[in-house]
Amino acid sequence: MNLIVICLDTFRADIVGDRDRLAQVRTPAMDQLAAQSATFDRAFGESQPTLQARRSLMTGMRCFPWRFNVDRRGHWHHAAGWHKIPPEHDTLAEILVQRGWYTGLVTDTHHMFKPTMNYTRGFCSWEFVRGQVDDHWRGGTRAMVEPLMRRVCREPIDWQRHLVMLQYFLNNRDRQSEDDYLPARVFSAAGRWLEDNHANAPFFLWVDGFDPHEPWDPPRRYADMYMPDYDGIDFIWAHQGPDATEEEIERVRALYFGEVTFVDECIGRFLETVDRLALWDDTIVVLTSDHGTQILDHGRFGKGPNNLRRYNTQIAMHLRHPDGPRGEHFDGFVQAHDLAPTLLGRLGVPAQTDGLDFWPLVTGEAEAIRDHVVIAWADWAEGRARGAVSVRDDRWNFQTKTGQEDDAPALYDLIGDPNEDTNVIAGHSDVAEMQRRRVEAVMRQPLPGQHDEMCTRDVKAPAHVCRAIQFGFVDVPRGSRDVEEKG
Repeated sequence: MNLIVICLDTFRADIVGDRDRLAQVRTPAMDQLAAQSATFDRAFGESQPTLQARRSLMTGMRCFPWRFNVDRRGHWHHAAGWHKIPPEHDTLAEILVQRGWYTGLVTDTHHMFKPTMNYTRGFCSWEFVRGQVDDHWRGGTRAMVEPLMRRVCREPIDWQRHLVMLQYFLNNRDRQSEDDYLPARVFSAAGRWLEDNHANAPFFLWVDGFDPHEPWDPPRRYADMYMPDYDGIDFIWAHQGPDATEEEIERVRALYFGEVTFVDECIGRFLETVDRLALWDDTIVVLTSDHGTQILDHGRFGKGPNNLRRYNTQIAMHLRHPDGPRGEHFDGFVQAHDLAPTLLGRLGVPAQTDGLDFWPLVTGEAEAIRDHVVIAWADWAEGRARGAVSVRDDRWNFQTKTGQEDDAPALYDLIGDPNEDTNVIAGHSDVAEMQRRRVEAVMRQPLPGQHDEMCTRDVKAPAHVCRAIQFGFVDVPRGSRDVEEKG
């Protein structure tokens, strides 16, 4: 059996499918895939955001509690768990290549390729599509991209504040058509990989698309699907500022929806390649994600450890098996680190992981594989790992900080308050204590706990220093040995 995994970044689980969805978002290709798949309606991350989530997905091992002190020199950023795959954790690719699968990775998720990273482990071939966000790929001057920056920033442009977008536009300043945009490049490359290697069966292809992560910068016509006749600034990083108009804020949402629809069209072309090569009968196809994001839910855009509601922590999980169900939904809790053992189980490969095989939910052998989920979101401060954690069960979502005291933990009643609007912890101290014990069972110490992992700020990121020097934001004497300190 072949295996294809499509992983998207900052992709809300309520976008795709036929239940509880953001109905206005158009995703025909992914909807069609979901209609041919088993859909797991309560799939959540294990550790989030980006790299932590991928490590969970790729290894089947828990990343939380933060405990791996590994080399991070030259890397940014310093969040807990934001590091390479520990050598003692086998990856899905390593396990399969040792058993005869030809393995490939196609991605523009640049964090996987930063200094000290090793996310290509086990892949016979891999293609890094350059140019995302602050991928330090192409140099240049402000003048090269000033017209592009004016489209997405208020004037006068605060160049230092927008260094990340400056790098993004330097990387992508030569785009001529929609095929030059990053999602199109990623899924076109994945299609080429299939054309080249589908005869090298069995194969395993992991396609990791960084979009629809910020910046929300689709070809204009996709945002215009959701907000036509707009003639203002496109705040593609959702940093619209405190003086933004209602129209500008609504445009930000349209940009995210447009980015999603563009990603869907690119995935659709990739799935047409799967169809043309007649791979459906002997290939498992998975669509998943690392986490979601707020799209004006509770009045904001974004994601992070301060908000672990469903729209941020839930992940997409659609699994199409040639002999599996079509369009059926399964309600049992599953987590990111359950994916690897589930796939290995379908391929007949034994696995020793922290995660659990969730296919018994499909076969009816089990109604549930767990009665709650513990979901961590990484953060850092003062050189020490910290973060926040959500404990979610059938009735409650409890949120608290880890690695630091929390003066305002939260508890939401998911039955009476499905949108998680009202913190009811004051009236349910017994429930909060039960959920705290569940966190402590994973951490193996009382809350708030102290994580073994260090996130020291003296781990410098030379590429960021170079960019600051390049654009005149720091004056470092030539030959100075304290460049990183000045950066």
